[in-house]
Amino acid sequence: MRKSPADRKAQLLARRAALAERMTSIEVELDSHQNRDWEELATERESDEVLEGMGVAALAELRMIDAALVRVDAGTYGQCARCGAEIGDQRLDVLPFTPFCRDCAALSD
Repeated sequence: MRKSPADRKAQLLARRAALAERMTSIEVELDSHQNRDWEELATERESDEVLEGMGVAALAELRMIDAALVRVDAGTYGQCARCGAEIGDQRLDVLPFTPFCRDCAALSD
């Protein structure tokens, strides 16, 4: 059953809220590392690099979600930005922020 634009928008907004919460947690965790023991400092630095990578990925997904929300409001959500074809429900279920149909996404890879 095809989800309505309102359902898709609610899904995107929920994911956006979860990502924003995750980013806040990452920032708090990064700010909390103040250990001065060299061994622990090295371990914390590795952990910080992982957390920073997670934050970058979350920020990129937030940007894609924001772009998808613009498409919902414009009435173009679910249409491929490259070829104009309808993006399948299965693809939107997995990647609700995707601007491309499966075929066009494969061309980009």
